[in-house]
Amino acid sequence: MKLRSLFLLLGGLALPVMGEAPEDPLRALSGSLAAKAGSAMTVAGSDGWLFLTNELRHLGAGVFWGPEAAKVSRAARPQDADPLPAILDFQKQLAAAGIELVMLPVPPKALVHADRLLPPAKLPPPASTALGQFHELLRSKGVAVLDLTKDFAEASAAGREPYCRQDSHWSGLGCELAAKQLAEMIRAKPWYAGLPRSEFSRKETTVTMSGDLWSALPDAGRPEQESLKLQVVAGKDGKAVPPDRASPVILMGDSHNLVFHAGGDMHATGAGLPDQLAAELGWAVDLIAVRGSGATPARINLYRNGQSDPAYLGRKKMVIWCFTAREYTEAQGWRLVPLKK
Repeated sequence: MKLRSLFLLLGGLALPVMGEAPEDPLRALSGSLAAKAGSAMTVAGSDGWLFLTNELRHLGAGVFWGPEAAKVSRAARPQDADPLPAILDFQKQLAAAGIELVMLPVPPKALVHADRLLPPAKLPPPASTALGQFHELLRSKGVAVLDLTKDFAEASAAGREPYCRQDSHWSGLGCELAAKQLAEMIRAKPWYAGLPRSEFSRKETTVTMSGDLWSALPDAGRPEQESLKLQVVAGKDGKAVPPDRASPVILMGDSHNLVFHAGGDMHATGAGLPDQLAAELGWAVDLIAVRGSGATPARINLYRNGQSDPAYLGRKKMVIWCFTAREYTEAQGWRLVPLKK
């Protein structure tokens, strides 16, 4: 859909002419910022907020499924550009195996914090964004989608920040909010009641992190490093809760499932989404997460798990597919992947 407004070039950014109302000003602004950034990883917003260039490019792409997919996708092959066929095929295969799919696309930070872009933009209503339209399309086809955009916006407005300022991932609070919503869905399932549960503790800690967006800035342009409060989950032995391959729930996707969980460049252990979900449910989930794309590689790893253990899929009740929403356009491709032979 074309914007109706004319544009002026101001400070290298394409901005709407006063008096003309574009249908999605955030799309126009994001696309302009991404184009200006070029190959740079980080775009600086206001008040110390940093944004990922690829995320801005995704928000500027508009419709990314159907005939438009190949025009805006970064997929290596045009036939793998459209995420819709791959998602529907995956859901169909899981349903045939008696497994429910829950999609958890992590909302772009720039969507929730449009007011931290330069110049500021207002958060558009979900129905007006391509992401919102795509998620409604998935729901119309029977796919369960947990969209946390509104919840994250409300949390941020109340001073509870679901995103890192200097990193491309959600914050520890973002993990907690997602875990609470997922746990509510899972506790309503008939198979949950019969599962044995354990008590897990939470202890607050503070970490000073070298965020990926911060690290990508020139040394001379880096602000003071960000510090975050985290809720670290532990079992009765005081140790972190490891993933459970026998769990009925698989948490699958990209590094949003590893941040604050895997340590090292993921900043901490015991405080990520798998940990918060274990604390909410009373048992650990299975984990299939990659540091790269959560689109195709994660599904390939799920296939490999099933191949190495014939009983593996028979133990599963739900797959939570959690990945950054920018993957819809920025992934290397959305191939069809078999669940099993």
